[in-house]
Amino acid sequence: MQDSSILLYLLDTLITAGIVFFITRIFLGKAIKNREAEAEVRAVDIIKNAEEKAENLKNQRILEAKENFLKRRAEFEEETNKRKRVLQENEAKLKDFERQINQQREQAKRKEDELEKQRQQLAQQQESAKRKVDEAEKARTSAVSQLEKIAGLTADEARQQLVDNLKAEAETRASSYVKNIVEEAKLTATKEAKKIVIETIQRTAAEQAIENCVSVFNIESDDIKGKIIGREGRNIRTLESAVGVEIIVDDTPDAIVISGFDPVRREIARLSLHRLVQDGRIHPARIEEVVAKTRKNIEDEIVEIGERTVIDLGIHGLHPELIKMVGRMRFRSSYGQNLLQHSREVAKLCATMASELGLNAKLAKRAGLLHDIGKVWHEEPELPHAILGMEMAQKYKEHPEVCNAIGAHHDEIEMTSMISPIVQVCDAISGSRPGARREMMESYIQRLKDLEALALNFNGVDKCYAIQAGRELRVIVDSDNVSE
Repeated sequence: MQDSSILLYLLDTLITAGIVFFITRIFLGKAIKNREAEAEVRAVDIIKNAEEKAENLKNQRILEAKENFLKRRAEFEEETNKRKRVLQENEAKLKDFERQINQQREQAKRKEDELEKQRQQLAQQQESAKRKVDEAEKARTSAVSQLEKIAGLTADEARQQLVDNLKAEAETRASSYVKNIVEEAKLTATKEAKKIVIETIQRTAAEQAIENCVSVFNIESDDIKGKIIGREGRNIRTLESAVGVEIIVDDTPDAIVISGFDPVRREIARLSLHRLVQDGRIHPARIEEVVAKTRKNIEDEIVEIGERTVIDLGIHGLHPELIKMVGRMRFRSSYGQNLLQHSREVAKLCATMASELGLNAKLAKRAGLLHDIGKVWHEEPELPHAILGMEMAQKYKEHPEVCNAIGAHHDEIEMTSMISPIVQVCDAISGSRPGARREMMESYIQRLKDLEALALNFNGVDKCYAIQAGRELRVIVDSDNVSE
């Protein structure tokens, strides 16, 4: 009984499911057909819209192409018309030019005809003049023959006699004039020369500076001396080696002495000490660093001094190397006289004296400034400083008169211009003025004798000669007592 109930339930369920499936299938078929119909309608609409847009776009492109064509056509026609107008104008100009050429040809032909007529007239005049010259020559020859017969001399003999008489008279008058001029010059030359020299000296006032071979570096307390010396003297040895001077730390209170013949090195040492003391860090590595920076600063200062000097003196076009040498003069001295101040003074004296004599004052001033540049050359060639300075001036394309004045201011070469004696005289004026230089002749000779005596004290030295103003000693030794 239960089984039959279950079977009936299952059968009802299957029948219900079949009915539902059938109904669902029917509705799904209708929905699908409706969707397909709607899709076809939409496809037709899309195709229609696309065809309309394509047609519109096509018409638009055609219109644009027509407009572009018409525009290009108008531009072409306008350019063509413009070219036609230019061609017409050129043709008109060409016709005018041809007409002018034809007129010029006609004028040239007329002038040529006139010139031909003038040439014929000139030929006739030349022929007439030639006939007249021949007649005059015949008349002169006849007159000369008659004069020779009357005077008893030929024309050449009379001419020579006249020349001899004129020559003798001219020599007599010239000798008289020369004698009068020489006598007048003797009377006035000394007076005029003294006047020019005095006026030149009075118009030039240069600062004089006396420099020694030592510089003093002042310190605040003696405690700093220990730092400068360093452990076992390594700091002071490093500084002396880096700069090339001798540093003397003694009992002098609050002072350190820097000794050396080169003022540049002394200045580098002084500035380096100043920086080290201000910084407080004093050790070999720091010393070398500070010395290198100070040396670079001094080189820049030398160039600046040279540029400022040539600007103050109004000298233009000087080579940069010569400007640098002029700056180095600031740290050189000659017998205690600062070389830069001496050269500036000589330049001003030369310019003034050249102006008084009517010479080129600019060249004279240039030669006066550069006359001692051979003293600041960084090498030590075996040449007098005048010749060395002349060679450097020639190397840097200075004026020949300036080069000759530099080389001849100590009579090393012959003077070839008027500027050379002026430079020599002004150099002597600047150096010999009272107070300009530290040493007099007696002390200078005594110093040379002391140098020779010092060298003769060594065993085996036979002879000794101090040359180059005491900067060099030539020693001759006894070969028996001194080995190689």
